[in-house]
Amino acid sequence: MLCCDGITNYTTFAHLIVNHLDHKPMLVVKKSRIKGAGMGLFTTSPIRKGDVIVEYKGERMTWAKAMKRYDNDITAARYLFHITDQNTVDAQLTLDALARYANDANGPGKTRLKNNAEYGVIKGRPYILASEKIGAGAEILVDYSGDYWEVMLAEEKEKEDKKKGNKTKAKNKKKK
Repeated sequence: MLCCDGITNYTTFAHLIVNHLDHKPMLVVKKSRIKGAGMGLFTTSPIRKGDVIVEYKGERMTWAKAMKRYDNDITAARYLFHITDQNTVDAQLTLDALARYANDANGPGKTRLKNNAEYGVIKGRPYILASEKIGAGAEILVDYSGDYWEVMLAEEKEKEDKKKGNKTKAKNKKKK
C-alpha cells in the first residue's frame, strides 16, 4: 500500500484506499499492447491527471554500486532509476515491483499509443504520475527518455552487426 508521506495530492491516497478496501487491485500486469514490448502495466480504475500511480520499487543503492553490479555495462541495467549518485533504485530482480512493467509508447516499435504518465521524484523516492486522465483498462505508458532509447538501440545495432559478422565468417568457411 502506498503511503501518503510526501505525496501532495491526498485525493490520490484516498483513491488508493477506496480501491484497496474494495479488494480490487488498481494495477495489473498483462501482455502489453505494444508489439514486442512483453508485459505491460494496466489500470483497472480511472486515474486523474496528477495522481500518483505507483512507486518505482527495487533495491536501493548508489549509482557506483549499480554500475559495478552490471560491470559498467549500462545496456544490461534495464531497470535502474537514477535519482542521484547516492540514490538509485534497481528493479531488475524485483519482479513484483509493478512500476517496472510500465512501457514507453515512444520506443522504437511503431504504435499509435501515446504516453499518459511521467516519472517523478517525491522526497527522494521515484514514482509514476498520471500526466493526463487515464481510463479504466488503459495501459500505463511513461517516457523513458531519449537517453534510454539511444543506449538500447545502439546495443541492438551492435548485436545485429555481430550476427552479420558471424554469418559472413560462416560463409567464408564454407567457401574454403
